[in-house]
Amino acid sequence: MILAIASGKGGTGKTTISTALAVAAKQKVNFFDCDVEEPNGMIFLKPESVTTEQTFSQVPQIDKEKCTSCGACESFCQFNAIITLAGRTIVMNEMCHDCTGCGYVCPNNAISFNPFKIGEINRGIHLSPDGFEINVVSGVLDIGRTMSPPLIRQVKKDIKPGELNILDCPPGSSCPMLTAVDGSDYVILVTEPTAFGLHDLSIAVDTLREINIPFGVIINKSDIGDSGVTDYCKKEEIDILLEINSMPEVAKQYSEGVNILNDIPEVTEKLQKVLEMITTDYCEVV
Repeated sequence: MILAIASGKGGTGKTTISTALAVAAKQKVNFFDCDVEEPNGMIFLKPESVTTEQTFSQVPQIDKEKCTSCGACESFCQFNAIITLAGRTIVMNEMCHDCTGCGYVCPNNAISFNPFKIGEINRGIHLSPDGFEINVVSGVLDIGRTMSPPLIRQVKKDIKPGELNILDCPPGSSCPMLTAVDGSDYVILVTEPTAFGLHDLSIAVDTLREINIPFGVIINKSDIGDSGVTDYCKKEEIDILLEINSMPEVAKQYSEGVNILNDIPEVTEKLQKVLEMITTDYCEVV
């Protein structure tokens, strides 16, 4: 099963929940930190035997002798990575999403592809307190790179069918989040009961409904703010999977890179029930 943990808004506790779920699962888990611009899953899981692999995307290179500046590649590219200007075709590597479609539409075979370093992937193993193996895969986007989807797709190549795969996704509802949740069996949206949390949650909900992926909501710090998120979920018939109260001890440990949600029995039990419900209803085999 592929279970994605996402949030319309940053700072809601998405990584806290996703890493806690990985430990609470009490089975072998593959954990993917797809928030490649700000990865911090490894801070909490602290895997051992970490290996690092450099990653590259494929960016177009224009053969000036073959190129007629017809503009076919420019018209195709939805990300403005290629422009035709004053009889020249110019590629902006940082804008490329690595789809390679421009090479297919070029009528003169004037486009080839070169590797362009975008970041690295770190892999390690965390052994949970119960002795279960958590394979941790974390992408780290290079400083100065602006396009994270190519790296997110490479991180997800380690997903193993038939096993429990938990994805810690980027916040928001734009391309990085869509790339991360693509192909998921279920998405947990982590939110907070504030006006900002409600606003961004509603956008994330509309996004997931548009791409037809089932989802539910966990309300973190549920004892602050107001009832806006709860009222919205009831109105939209969205499952509230769990509500977690704010706990000063969690915030303190978080600031020190420690996730203690699994040390709070009532929270651990609730997380286990959430996982059981999702895997029972949305996946035949985990």
